[in-house]
Amino acid sequence: MEAAWPELEAAARERRRELCLPGAAVSERVAAGGGRLPAALLGLPLLQSLELSGCAALRELGPGLAASLPALHTLVLRCNALGPAGLGPGLGGQLPALRLLDLSGNGLEELPAELGGAEGCEEQQQQQPAALPQLRSLNLSGNRLRELGPGLARAAPQLQALLLSGNRLRALPGRLLPPAAAFPLLSRLEAADNEVEELGADIAALPALKSLDLANNRLTELPAALADCPRLKEANFRGNQLRDKRLEKMVNGCQTKAILEYLRAGGRGKGKGENAREEARKKKREKQQKKDGGEGEQDELEAVSKLLVKVLHVSENPTPLVVKVSPGVRDVRPFIVCCVLKGVNLNPGNALKRFLTAQTKLHEDICEKRTAATIATHDLQLVKGPLTYDVQPPGELKITPLGRKEIKAKDLLRQLQLEAEEQRKQKKRQNVSGLHKYLQLLDGKDNYPCLVDAEGVVISFPPITNSEKTKIRKTTHDLFLEVTSDTSLQICKDVMDTLILKIAELNKFTLENKEEGSGSDNEPDALCGPVNVNPSQNTQQSFPLVVEQVRVVDTDGNLKVLYPSKTDLTTVSSLLTVIR
Repeated sequence: MEAAWPELEAAARERRRELCLPGAAVSERVAAGGGRLPAALLGLPLLQSLELSGCAALRELGPGLAASLPALHTLVLRCNALGPAGLGPGLGGQLPALRLLDLSGNGLEELPAELGGAEGCEEQQQQQPAALPQLRSLNLSGNRLRELGPGLARAAPQLQALLLSGNRLRALPGRLLPPAAAFPLLSRLEAADNEVEELGADIAALPALKSLDLANNRLTELPAALADCPRLKEANFRGNQLRDKRLEKMVNGCQTKAILEYLRAGGRGKGKGENAREEARKKKREKQQKKDGGEGEQDELEAVSKLLVKVLHVSENPTPLVVKVSPGVRDVRPFIVCCVLKGVNLNPGNALKRFLTAQTKLHEDICEKRTAATIATHDLQLVKGPLTYDVQPPGELKITPLGRKEIKAKDLLRQLQLEAEEQRKQKKRQNVSGLHKYLQLLDGKDNYPCLVDAEGVVISFPPITNSEKTKIRKTTHDLFLEVTSDTSLQICKDVMDTLILKIAELNKFTLENKEEGSGSDNEPDALCGPVNVNPSQNTQQSFPLVVEQVRVVDTDGNLKVLYPSKTDLTTVSSLLTVIR
């Protein structure tokens, strides 16, 4: 007889759309059920998000998962004991709505058929519909994969992020790319800590690639075709033994632009004669730099050292900010990560506009139009702590949105829905817009999530807006950063990592491009409407940025999340120097 699962009974009774089963708490029941997910799970057709991580007893999903959960858009199965045989029966068939699949930290040695890993007639596979037509993010890190077949491109044609770090891959892209065009939207490819000995020239066949991480592999050279990647902005090759020492220096300095220009000019360090001539030219340049005071070399070193942040721990902070989480958010929008960032310089020129534009791009990309996660940024000086992450009924929750007057949440949503519908009609679109999509995240909710300050004022209403009370101005130099999600805690942390990296890059850009004045006193708010900005001559020191840890606790004061912990910011460590 199968063990009782009160969590599933409650989810069915309350018609929940999200379900998180802590691995350690359910491990014994999973083991008693033969190492597979319980059959009762298949009776939750409304389920949109499912997470079961850290369960060493989970070896297979069991049959029928795809057919029984057609609305599933997030599936997190991190750090279990799944192998390809255990995935097959569960993933069998299409998951038409799935956008995020996390299989990291399992025992995969090859991909299941649904991810293009099955051997067989390739022509037959091409005729089959895509198993995961909406998949945007696939995390396969920390497995035992040696290669990936071209079937993945057919199974997930809309993939935007592919995470492969910590496997046993020996070549990239290898067989990942089929003969025909594939992965037109793939912008993030991570394969650090593998055994990659060759980066193929067909990497340039990824037209949308923006971020490539191949740190700590076995590369000895980089292909000239890398320079043909039209959108590549971030490339990490640190920890490889490159033959070309000049190129290795650029790699260690994370100078992506210089790397691509060097490869474009043909400098690949293949011949001994070329290396000898280059070494001679290098010595001559260094001698001249010493003669001139070493300005060129010093400038290069300073450019690298500027992109850094220092972490201030709670124990070192006399007045740490704390966020208390109410139990009610568990069924509405359960995940939140916060921190304080000091030393931001938004005063010169268009610095504020670039800052807000960067948030918009993050919402479009890594946050998947706010459906995976939502960012809110506040002026720390205007935030009155301690804060409470709470829920309130739509008719009672009041907020003063950016650029608007105080309004009830239900009325605000009605206004935004009308605006979105009007926008759709004006653009003559049949499909819903991005604005429609994140508004739908609150459909059917009896309560709405909100972040409330010590004065009882709502300063954030995710995923919709934050408040006029704490809006960012050009004079703002200390930020309170908040990321929330109804999907997973890890997504919140990944987004926060990327946000801090982006702010560090913007600070560096502002410092290097000494702008004066501002074209306008009115900068648009990238999140929710206009922001009125008063220019100031006050200039803050920009570097290093200081990240203060913020504790998220339950109502009894027990720690739920501390960010950044010692394991956070590792996803951007190759591009950001973190002083802990």
